[in-house]
Amino acid sequence: MLYAMIAKDAPGALQTRLDTRPQHLDHLKSLGPKLVFAGALLDAYEQPEGSIVVFEAESLAEAEALAAADPFVSAGVFSAYEVKRWRLAINNSGAEL
Repeated sequence: MLYAMIAKDAPGALQTRLDTRPQHLDHLKSLGPKLVFAGALLDAYEQPEGSIVVFEAESLAEAEALAAADPFVSAGVFSAYEVKRWRLAINNSGAEL
């Protein structure tokens, strides 16, 4: 099943985000096939203001644990995030899901 983590950055967290990004990317890479998509949400100035991460997980609890393990969470980059069951309706990305 697919789950999406939708996160909003804390005000003034850009430098923390930049400093933590290598650990964040290592964490995402370590998820292997459990990671489906990941990327930053950008503001009008093309600066990161949040993230969307889509996981393949057996349950909401597993997806929430994957999200909570993200270094951006422990570093305080996100002011809030939620994990929701996500259903793919259309896939024009060319990626196989």
